[in-house]
Amino acid sequence: MTTATEQQHLAGPLSAAVANLCSRLQPQVSARTAAGFREVLRRLSAPLQVAVAGRIKSGKSTLVNALIGRRVAPTDVGECTRLVTRFQYGTVDRVEIVFDDGRKQVLPFSADGMIPNDLEVDFDKVSHLEAYLTNAVLRDLTVIDTPGLGSLDAASVRRTEQLLGAAKHRKPDGGDGADALGEEEGSDDLDDTSRNAVAGAEAVLYVVTQGVRADDQQALAAFTAATASREAGPVNAIAILNKADTIAPESVAGSGGDVWKAAALLAEKQAATLKPRVADVIPVIGLLAESAESGGFTSADADALRALAKLDDATWDTMLMSADIFATWDCEVPEGTRTLLLEKLDLYGVRTAVDALRRDPEMTAGALRRVLLNASGLSGVRGKLDAVFRARADGIKAAAALASVTALAHASGDPGERQRVHDAIEVLLAKPEAHQLRLLEALTLVTSGAVAMPEDLAEEVLRVGSSADIGEQLGMKNRPAKELSAYALERAGWWRSFASFGATPAQSRVAHVVHRAYFLIWQQLREQAG
Repeated sequence: MTTATEQQHLAGPLSAAVANLCSRLQPQVSARTAAGFREVLRRLSAPLQVAVAGRIKSGKSTLVNALIGRRVAPTDVGECTRLVTRFQYGTVDRVEIVFDDGRKQVLPFSADGMIPNDLEVDFDKVSHLEAYLTNAVLRDLTVIDTPGLGSLDAASVRRTEQLLGAAKHRKPDGGDGADALGEEEGSDDLDDTSRNAVAGAEAVLYVVTQGVRADDQQALAAFTAATASREAGPVNAIAILNKADTIAPESVAGSGGDVWKAAALLAEKQAATLKPRVADVIPVIGLLAESAESGGFTSADADALRALAKLDDATWDTMLMSADIFATWDCEVPEGTRTLLLEKLDLYGVRTAVDALRRDPEMTAGALRRVLLNASGLSGVRGKLDAVFRARADGIKAAAALASVTALAHASGDPGERQRVHDAIEVLLAKPEAHQLRLLEALTLVTSGAVAMPEDLAEEVLRVGSSADIGEQLGMKNRPAKELSAYALERAGWWRSFASFGATPAQSRVAHVVHRAYFLIWQQLREQAG
């Protein structure tokens, strides 16, 4: 059974149930499988791990800095951008280089507070980086920055696929980096197959740009190594449309010339392309978010923008024609200052700031920073992170842990051990409180194509299984409770009939789960009404 201390760190009751299952099974399985279960237990009590993925030059590291609220991940191409870097909470800020043989070397931050872009070690022998930060955001979220997919050297691709989240047995509290399995336990009990079964992040933030390609669907599917033995899906994956300010509004029908309207419309199209691998596509301007949130925007920048706001309209309109003209046009603000503003805000951010200052010339630097932050779209990303990841961390972590437990049992090669683990999982899933795990499993089977369903039914499984809001689950948001209740009962009956008379055996398994989901929704609505 899990201890009281462990319970305090678990995401919720589902994680606790899986943790108890692992603890009960440890004496009944081989030493190697038991070692894997100990790693699963460690992962269950650690913060939710979110990998930031995407193609090269999509702005992943810039977004990581914005989310953390500190410019610490290198954004220029260098050795470090070819490595997996895990950002996690620690009581002392530090970076550790982890080598392939398990050795670790402490690396100081550079003078500007960032991870050095180039390492003074044999790069070919480096596994990944661990960055520990005294940062409140990282208390319940570990962020994993990955090399860009699509055009990297083979070694970087291998590191990304094999090492996401697979750093050898770190302590979840950002401790001294010693083996979390403990010296007495023997970390070498895990073979490569078993280690891979428990490796990987539990959720994925997939970064795209306006040039999203049709094969981004396949690229996201290939990122399975980042999702703890589970494929990316609407439960554990969000896509981010970065660099929204570079979208030409006139190229998007219906935008009315507005950049953010164009970005929203383009995000909808990309959501259709990436469906059902992601819950949603959210537009953001990563550079603007990073500068406004990480302290990159200073009072000196505000003063320079204030001077630009005083320029006559003709001069200002000319300077806004392009970044080159903005940086080189003759005006009282030095070229070097304007170049620095472009590096921090780009032309869209500069225009946004000057417009705000023209409306309110007395605006403080702090207020201007908030204007820029609001204009970046970062709040929308964080809101979706909270709704999809943080609020559902318990189910995500528990489902990922069960997938790892199953993979470990299969890797053992012992039929008896495999059956014991299978039976224990079935007992757990039979409990009413564990139905969410059944629903997540059904959702994964349908979205991955393992169980083929008619398109309209697949859409319904997706809707019911990928939201915690009853109105969204039923596709009837903001409708009266009585109407919701009647619809839930009607659909429960339909799916029960389908499971019994119209479905294949595989479809029937999914249909029974969806039937019970609707029935539990109906019960919940009745209890609320009573």
